[in-house]
Amino acid sequence: MSEPTESSLLTSLAERVGIASDYYDIGGTRHVTTDETRRAILSAMGFHADSAEALTRALRGWEEAPWRRPCDPVRVVCDSTADVFVTCCLALEDGKERSVVARWNIFDEGGQPVQDGEAGPGLSPVEVRFLDGRRHVRVELRLPKDLSIGYYTVTLQAEGLVGGPVGTMRLIVAPQQCYLPPSLAAHQRLWGLGLQLYSLSSDRNWGCGDFTDLGRVVEWAGKSLGAGLVGLNPLHALRNTAPHHVSPYSPVNRLFLNELYIDLERLPEFFASPDAQRQFHAPEFQAKLKTLRESRRVDYDAIAAAKRAMLDLAYRQFLKEHYTGAEPDLEPKTARAKLLERFIQAEGEPLELYATFQTLEEERRLIQPKATTWRDWPAQFQSPGPPVREYAKRHRKRVRFFQYIQWIASEQFGENRRLAEQAGMPIGLYNDLALGAERNGAESWMYQSMLALDADCGAPPDSLGPEGQNWGLPPVNPLALRAGGYELIIRLLRNNLRLGGAIRLDHVMALCRLFWIPRGRPAAEGTYVHYPFEDLLAIVALESVRSKTLVIGEDLGTVPDWVREQLAKARVLSYRVFYFERRGDGACKAPHEYPEQSLAVVTTHDLPTLTGFWSGEDLQVRAGLGAFRDDAARRQAWDERRRDKERMLEALKQEGLLPEGVQLDPASVPTMTPALCRAIHVYLARSSSAVVLANLEDGLEELSQTNLPGTIDAHPNWSRKYAVSVDAVLGDERLRDLGAVLRSTRPLS
Repeated sequence: MSEPTESSLLTSLAERVGIASDYYDIGGTRHVTTDETRRAILSAMGFHADSAEALTRALRGWEEAPWRRPCDPVRVVCDSTADVFVTCCLALEDGKERSVVARWNIFDEGGQPVQDGEAGPGLSPVEVRFLDGRRHVRVELRLPKDLSIGYYTVTLQAEGLVGGPVGTMRLIVAPQQCYLPPSLAAHQRLWGLGLQLYSLSSDRNWGCGDFTDLGRVVEWAGKSLGAGLVGLNPLHALRNTAPHHVSPYSPVNRLFLNELYIDLERLPEFFASPDAQRQFHAPEFQAKLKTLRESRRVDYDAIAAAKRAMLDLAYRQFLKEHYTGAEPDLEPKTARAKLLERFIQAEGEPLELYATFQTLEEERRLIQPKATTWRDWPAQFQSPGPPVREYAKRHRKRVRFFQYIQWIASEQFGENRRLAEQAGMPIGLYNDLALGAERNGAESWMYQSMLALDADCGAPPDSLGPEGQNWGLPPVNPLALRAGGYELIIRLLRNNLRLGGAIRLDHVMALCRLFWIPRGRPAAEGTYVHYPFEDLLAIVALESVRSKTLVIGEDLGTVPDWVREQLAKARVLSYRVFYFERRGDGACKAPHEYPEQSLAVVTTHDLPTLTGFWSGEDLQVRAGLGAFRDDAARRQAWDERRRDKERMLEALKQEGLLPEGVQLDPASVPTMTPALCRAIHVYLARSSSAVVLANLEDGLEELSQTNLPGTIDAHPNWSRKYAVSVDAVLGDERLRDLGAVLRSTRPLS
């Protein structure tokens, strides 16, 4: 028999680790994965794939790995009534298994013993294999099936062997479905208001919306408008430096909050600090704040610098008032200090590492003035380890500063969740979990062993990106994720689901498959990599039930039908955009055609606002940026837009919602009007969707979209403020009327 070729070896290894051999784009075109793409992705996963010999070794290692470890790293169980089996692999002489006793112990998350048991003496192998001249057997052990949902540690030990091997695995017992609020379980249909928090302007904030502005909107939306939820952009920690580091979908760390949203003027230590008050009231600082407030754009750099400086002074005052002793032996002496210490303890290692990273990065900028990333740091600091822990001890005061910032942010955001509850909102705050984090940030440093840093993720060709999209984010390595007991996804879900009553999972298909692009290559050279979908979906359900949080999956783009079916079974709401919900002939789907288990919205941050869509503002902007290859393509886009508007007007007519004076010819209504805006939202409100979201920018007739995909500094992405201040928003007649029709169509009770 001939030796396998290098190409066949590449294909074999790629198939085993989940790299797709081909895929179909949204237009139905088949794309075959090339050997070059396979090799690059395998390398990004940590395999040596540069020769036939290396590939042969990698394949052998892949096949033998399960036999060389006592047990799997993790097991996920979704049916608590079924028998739970775990496998144990042992190296034994022939017949030796007859005298071996296998013991297991189960511990809960707090390390307390839950159950134990044993099998034997005498084990029955289910499979035998010889490795390196030794006989290995695989045996199955039955664990109890009445464990409550949660996370467990299982230890396995085989007695009767010399140095009996011990294996440890994480056992995850999950529900089959995500949490559904009682109101939705009773088939009540809710509506909410969506907004970009940084876009809120007021005469009291420091140049961008903050948690105090949010609180005012939450109270008004709940008590005055009758909204059931308020939807937010991702609030993850950012670098806050324009233009490359302001996108909430490219954060430095998804576990923690953006300090830009902190309201300094709610901190007692800010007012108690003589230095802070002197600087705050200085004419030049007040002039800076005035400029930041009046600007129509969010000046991330200036706001971040102002807030960081004042947070620093407030923290110094905090230490002076609330602690005793000297570093490194500072001791809390007040109730407020003890609250911080409890927060630090509860957040544990992730917050410790994040704060240490912030401290290191701050120091390295002073030592290495040229732009650097953590990969340029001294070797001992390039990954968390003993030198980093020792560094944190030596710099405890500064590390605590960044922990203090997160404590303040958490406390202020938590107050808004309480306001939502007091306003009678069935869901309250609706947060957004971004797909990934930037490769040079704290999260990538903390979890670098879980990431494929030499790859990007994105999307194949679709209606938003005919050439495909590269989002510049390193994908999670599914092999490392599972080997680590899914710790990264568990922590991300836990930290983000606790923030509100609902969460939107950006690009939810990543639970199943993600489009990988070899670093430095165009998106066209990418392909899909598959993930342990059942396990990850079960973990989402577990964390959702624990936190009592509704889950919405952003399932736009190229999504196989079976993926949506599995998400629906798990009670993950689909994300339906009015612009895209069409029948085969292009007509708008009728309200009853929307699935009940969905959230419906007119548009998203990556699409034109309703006003911009109607006027063609987005097409004009794209034309100005040279996005159309020729005049014919530009004319085609305008013709398609006219047809889209005709279809929308026809859909409104079918529902008896066409505003007075508006004809089926879009020329009869050249610009978006409040009446037409209300009609479109009522159309959605009549849908079967469990939740409908109205974006604040649509109610305010904002022209420009939040983000123009494919641009960085050619469009003011993520930085435009609403033209109407918070004070004016609360009394805006357009919003009051929009809220009234939505409330009457979807009453809370």
